[in-house]
Amino acid sequence: MKTSTTPERRPRGRPRGFDSTRALDQALEVFWRQGYEGASIADLTEAMGITAPSLYAAFGSKAELYRQVLERYQARQGASTPRVLTEEPTARGAVEKILREAARDFSSRKHPPGCMISTAVLTCAEENQPVAEHVAALRAGTLKALRARIEQGIAEGELPAGTDAAALARYFGAIIQGMSVQALDGASEAELLAIGELAMLAWDKVAQKSSSPRVR
Repeated sequence: MKTSTTPERRPRGRPRGFDSTRALDQALEVFWRQGYEGASIADLTEAMGITAPSLYAAFGSKAELYRQVLERYQARQGASTPRVLTEEPTARGAVEKILREAARDFSSRKHPPGCMISTAVLTCAEENQPVAEHVAALRAGTLKALRARIEQGIAEGELPAGTDAAALARYFGAIIQGMSVQALDGASEAELLAIGELAMLAWDKVAQKSSSPRVR
């Protein structure tokens, strides 16, 4: 009987005992700290405990891994905003709570500072433009939800009928993005809360305006 000396081939793909949820959490940490372009395949595979071929076999590409990481982020840290917009009885209360939670979350030491989506992939190389467009679409979705809640507040009499809901939504979107940048630069929770409190003064000023048209 002949004995084969050919080494046994190992199947390609996910390593034995691969935990996709744990791998996504580890990749999330890397992307959050280093950004999409800053996170190399070597950085990701080291954190995830897998080889580059295993990463590609499991997720297809770095871009697809990033998309799945963003979904994971939205399901966890990013889930508070849609929840607050739905649960809070008033539009003002919803916006104020979003800002307060942002101040706490952006400055938390339990994870990297800031918001992973608010300031993600703002500029990038041409070949990564589809990734930037995907993240921009996520931000646009949040703005749309915020605008819808403000429009509901207008309909319910919280704000004057002539209020520009789109502009107000973009204003608070800009505040949240700015808070994320400030957190990256080391701003404390108290300092971020102060930004949110000042922003709510703008809301109150809008709410106090007469709904009658301006005389030109």
